[in-house]
Amino acid sequence: MKRIGIITSGGDCSGMNAAVRSATRTAIGHGVEVLGFRKGYLGLLKGDYLEMTSREVAGILHRGGTFLQSARSEEFRTEKGREKAVQRLKDLEVDGLIIIGGDGSLKGALALHRLGVPVIGIPASIDNDIPFTDMALGVDTALNNIIYAVDCIKDTASSHDRAFVIEVMGRNSGYLASMSAIACGAEYAIVPEIECDLSDLCNQLRLRWEEGRSNAIIILAEGAGHAQNIADTIKDAIGFETRVTVLGHYQRGGAPSVFDRLLGSRFGNSAVEFLLAGQRGKMVGLICNAIVPTLLETVAVSEKRPQEELLGMASVLGI
Repeated sequence: MKRIGIITSGGDCSGMNAAVRSATRTAIGHGVEVLGFRKGYLGLLKGDYLEMTSREVAGILHRGGTFLQSARSEEFRTEKGREKAVQRLKDLEVDGLIIIGGDGSLKGALALHRLGVPVIGIPASIDNDIPFTDMALGVDTALNNIIYAVDCIKDTASSHDRAFVIEVMGRNSGYLASMSAIACGAEYAIVPEIECDLSDLCNQLRLRWEEGRSNAIIILAEGAGHAQNIADTIKDAIGFETRVTVLGHYQRGGAPSVFDRLLGSRFGNSAVEFLLAGQRGKMVGLICNAIVPTLLETVAVSEKRPQEELLGMASVLGI
């Protein structure tokens, strides 16, 4: 290969820049040119790219988000749009493509692979819902952001004898909710994978109140219920003054943790090495601390759920 392309697609997360930097410098070390397409598949279709050099990726390792930016592209979802993307790569003499993103982005990578484009995917999703990788990019930083916010809120909760329902991201995955509940000592984690019995939750809170434990933290995954409804139910059932905090996009940003900087660097390096070695249509993942490639076709039809013992631990430790 003489030239490869890199795109960051889908929701941004910390660690993407580390992966871009690592992939770029690894490719340059092999004498391969690198094009960075701005705004994901949208930039690919428009031919909006940056000629990447070691200088271009200097000073981005510690930055959150993605300096290549990301955007949605309805055109790329169509067969005609994907064929246009393939032709664009041919016109630019791009011999391979590294795609950094979540579930939808990796499915786009699979579509290009089926059209004959040599691709390697890098999983990046703070929900940690991508199978065949123990951790995706951005997860560790997001958890650290959540813990910092919850620790601050716990000070207010204890000062005013309040319960707080804190909504974190996770439309279909309770990973962030359950892991942050364990790490910050929350009383409850409400996740999409397990149906929540609000009457039982209220009974447990009442017992805690009678024991003299007059504040509580409930971590809610956004896909598991409506935070205000849960707060109102708690207040109506036991008179516990309850507040809601929605952390929202705060979780995505900020300087990447050491773990995400290292993981992004490992993913970027391995993606290039695999691509140059002839691997095609695969995603690099972290499995038992080793970087392991898995077919995108397998990733696309698989599902990842939080480990049952961790969900159970979150419940037990909150008692």
